[in-house]
Amino acid sequence: MENLPDIELDEILEPDSLSPITQIELEDALNRHLMFLRGQIGGQRVIMHYCDLSGLKFNGGDFSQADFTGSSLVGADLSLCTLRSACFFGSNLNDCDLSHADLARADLRGASLSRTNLSGVSLMQADMREGLIMEKRDKGDLITRLRETGESAKTIFTGARLKNADLSGAKARNADFSQADMSGVTSRNTDLAKALFVGANLSNADFTGSDLTKSNMRDAIIPGIKMVDAESYGIEYTDSINEEINALSIEDPEQSLIEQLEEQQKWIRSVGREGRRMNLSGYDLRKIDDLRLYPLTAVHAKSASFVGMDLNHASMQSATLDNSDFRDCYMDNIDLRGSSLKGVKMNRIHMHYARLSPLSFGSLLKKRVQRVDLSGADLSYADLQFSDFKKCILIGVDFTGADLTGTDLRRADFTGAILKGAVFDGARLMGAVFDKGIDPRANIF
Repeated sequence: MENLPDIELDEILEPDSLSPITQIELEDALNRHLMFLRGQIGGQRVIMHYCDLSGLKFNGGDFSQADFTGSSLVGADLSLCTLRSACFFGSNLNDCDLSHADLARADLRGASLSRTNLSGVSLMQADMREGLIMEKRDKGDLITRLRETGESAKTIFTGARLKNADLSGAKARNADFSQADMSGVTSRNTDLAKALFVGANLSNADFTGSDLTKSNMRDAIIPGIKMVDAESYGIEYTDSINEEINALSIEDPEQSLIEQLEEQQKWIRSVGREGRRMNLSGYDLRKIDDLRLYPLTAVHAKSASFVGMDLNHASMQSATLDNSDFRDCYMDNIDLRGSSLKGVKMNRIHMHYARLSPLSFGSLLKKRVQRVDLSGADLSYADLQFSDFKKCILIGVDFTGADLTGTDLRRADFTGAILKGAVFDGARLMGAVFDKGIDPRANIF
């Protein structure tokens, strides 16, 4: 790293007593910092060790060479900022907006960037290796200081959005990119040895000349990945998805798609007396243009692949979609009422204002109610804002890092659900069932 002095132990505050910084103080510091960068008298470099800057707006400013060692910037807006050679050693950048920022040669060792928006960011030659801060005890011996969360010292990008980011030349050995969206990333000549990409979207990523020795791409999405001259010894590919996905191609079914759709429409109109229910189980549907425009009510599609598709406004009510893969799909305003979604993968989906409430059948005297069943599904890092999950069966669902802001969860069953880092701001929870000791209103999971 350049122009970054060593960190003196005596300068570092205790991590449980972060100094709060106000928006006005940050803006004043930026003005002095700009003078420092221009070499003007009175300029002063931003050095904010172990400070609390959570939620602040950096207004696209130039914070090159600034030092935020050990600070908390949770939820801060650093989009469009110039942060070249800035130091975020051991900092908490979870939930930040760093989209289109310039972090070239930045020091991110030991930083946490879980759920952070890094779309279009430049991380060229950034240092993202494990980072330890040592401190002296009363007896004078050195011990390792854990970050505020008590986590290990590796740099964490779990669930981060890194689409089209540039990581070329970065040092990211042992970094954790699990469940991150890294589609279209340029990462040439990057040190990614032993990095974790479990469940990440690596489609069309360029790892030319990079060191990926013993990296873990288990369950990752890897179509179009480029690894020319890359060191690939020991990469774990178990259950990863590439172009040769182990599924049937819709281009060569027993019946054409149009014929199946016509049979499906007849089946729906005649309430099952004519035609035939459409069965897309096991098919790879990723290459079908505008699938969302077809009538998919009551479709049978177990273990099908919808990865990365645009399903906004699709009508898929009363469908059977168990164990299908919807990772990285866009599903705003989708109608999934009464559908079976057991064991589906919905990591990182964008699903605002979706309908997943029960569907009623029959007459008033003999009415049958069919609830949406998401038992065992994975919705980690999904954006589910303002969707209707009323009376939904959510037993054992993984909501790690999911955003449930404004959702209707009345009488939903969360028994056994994983809720680490989930956001319930403004959610309607009347009658919802949670495991004993869990209170999403109080952020107790």
